[in-house]
Amino acid sequence: MAHGNWDVVIVGGGLGGAALGRSLAMQGVRTLVVEREAAFKDRVRGEGMHPWGVAEARTLGIDGLLRDSGAHEVRWWKRYFGPVPRDCRDLVETTPAHCGCLNFYHPAMQRALLDAAEAAGAIVRRDTAVVGVEPGDAPAVRLRTVQGEERVSARLVVGADGRRSMVRGAAGFIVSQDPPRLVIAGVLHEGLGAPEDAVHYFQNPSCGQGALIFPIGQQRFRSYFVYGVAQRHPVSGSRHIAEFVDGCVATGVPRDWYAGASMAGPLAAYPGADCWVGHPYRDGVALIGDAAAASDPSWGCGLSLTLRDVRVLRDCLLGTDDWQAAAHWYAQQHDRYYGALHRVEDWLTRLLYETGHMADMRRARVLPQLANEPDRAPDLSGLGPDTPSDEAARRRFFAEDVDLATRQ
Repeated sequence: MAHGNWDVVIVGGGLGGAALGRSLAMQGVRTLVVEREAAFKDRVRGEGMHPWGVAEARTLGIDGLLRDSGAHEVRWWKRYFGPVPRDCRDLVETTPAHCGCLNFYHPAMQRALLDAAEAAGAIVRRDTAVVGVEPGDAPAVRLRTVQGEERVSARLVVGADGRRSMVRGAAGFIVSQDPPRLVIAGVLHEGLGAPEDAVHYFQNPSCGQGALIFPIGQQRFRSYFVYGVAQRHPVSGSRHIAEFVDGCVATGVPRDWYAGASMAGPLAAYPGADCWVGHPYRDGVALIGDAAAASDPSWGCGLSLTLRDVRVLRDCLLGTDDWQAAAHWYAQQHDRYYGALHRVEDWLTRLLYETGHMADMRRARVLPQLANEPDRAPDLSGLGPDTPSDEAARRRFFAEDVDLATRQ
């Protein structure tokens, strides 16, 4: 079988690849998942899943697996302006999924889901590199292991190999990218003094900075610092941990929260600019997750978006024998919901992270309206890409309807 044909070859055994592999294998689809790592290590990645993503996990039947692997559900989303608490949202009571954020340690999640894919009947090849992709009516991938190289073909190849996707490049997809605006730095902390029952989001729009703290259980927290690309050099590497803490404190995080904290993983910074392809299917190759569209990690939607991709592609493939038509239909839907998410995140970035006189004037107009009518704001946590994002929603968010009513 190793040298034979498969229904699906999935390149990448992370959240998207493992979840898709499990879902398809459970329905009898002959599935090969190729993962380059032999064992997963800690890196700075998204580890908080919004409630709309938890709803996708439920639909895929993996929410229990995530919880069993140590995922920590957090009911409250607490926002601050500088050091001053602004509001505290009960996510269980106020989101369609009636659940909190699901936060987890990424390596534990990857191990659990890849094992589950294998248990469901998928063949998992760890410590295996993909060195080539051959698009076409009978797509194939070339693999390299310590034993040598081999070629495997399939009805469909799925690239689930991340923001720097090798599959995407080899298959000839054209990549678009936003201009650089934000940088996000992150680190795993142990012993942080923050309450573990809430995600803490500190906003300091006047200086264009934000800080987020996601509890992931057992007194561990994934901490993030968001800042403008022109503000400072990348806050990356252990020698910059004091600068990271100082930046978070300047944004509003209490300094005493860090008094007993220690680094439990690397400190790394990443660009926040969206990177995507239009219509992530061509010539027998489909893309999911960050390979299809890496949304700005400052807004924490990457995990949820990945599971939306998995669910939509799974349903398209299982709904017909015409997999080419199914993959095109997936790509069309992906463009629609990713486009909506992209628009909404752009609005929020303009309001909360742009600096200067015009940005201050915009906030002076918009923030009082949002305080009086909170439903003017997009519901990124509860609805994600399903939150209204048309022109009427944009005008309402930026209080342009108020300006028009005043003029009339």
